Amino acid sequence: MTTTSTEPAARTSRAGRNLPAAIGVGAGLGVAVIASLVIRREAFAVVMGAAIVLGVWELKKALDTAHIRISVVPLWIGAVSMIVSALLRGPEALILTFGLTCVALLIWRVADGVAGSPGDLAGSMFVALYPCFLAGFAALMLSATDGHWRIIFFVLVTVCSDIGGYAVGVLFGRHPMAPSVSPKKSWEGFAGSVAFCALAGALCMHWMFDHPWWEGVVIGAVVAFGATTGDLIESLIKRDLGIKDMGSLLPGHGGVMDRLDSLIICAPIVWAFLTLWVPAIA
Repeated sequence: MTTTSTEPAARTSRAGRNLPAAIGVGAGLGVAVIASLVIRREAFAVVMGAAIVLGVWELKKALDTAHIRISVVPLWIGAVSMIVSALLRGPEALILTFGLTCVALLIWRVADGVAGSPGDLAGSMFVALYPCFLAGFAALMLSATDGHWRIIFFVLVTVCSDIGGYAVGVLFGRHPMAPSVSPKKSWEGFAGSVAFCALAGALCMHWMFDHPWWEGVVIGAVVAFGATTGDLIESLIKRDLGIKDMGSLLPGHGGVMDRLDSLIICAPIVWAFLTLWVPAIA
């Protein structure tokens, strides 16, 4: 008598993930974030810097498939410098460091010869912006006196986009949002993202900052749009490069950039709203 194993089907969800691995890795990442914030805010900056450095390396390997050579060393230095400058000196320092990084990329690439430099330089500038510069807005949130709460708010609301979109999309997804870019993403899933983000934003805004719940709803709705856009941008990049994931470091998720895509896009959004509605206490 022969039997057919259903173990792979049990482990792989309808959305194509190894669900137990994805949940375990996601929980581990959450613990790492919270632990770093409990220790010292500088510890979270180190965790964030390490994630961006790994993300740059993953983008380097991905762009290699298209014969685009990005300048990794100045990008690593620039990424760390942007996080440190934003944490210590604010938005103006972040912008200045980004500009200096772009200049360093130009000099570094031209010094290696001009053949093929336009494409390589464009790729390097793109990585300097995404993820390096955008990640600096998380450092700006962290620099506030209540920076640990701002980071928790930012991460929770953004992650709820993925949770809501995944849960509702798997259960009720029928109408593809962008089938040529991300076939598994549906309009029903997007509605779930908005609902989960709005709920998380309302609760967090009330309990963390003692502000009106509707402010959290607004932030949550905009974050859901930004997170979905970030997912689609990442999917479009991977489709154009002909790869499935940016890496394989995180089982059930892919690479570091596969987890950072929505967070990176949403960092300036949350920073702007919190700066407007929840001014930092001196």
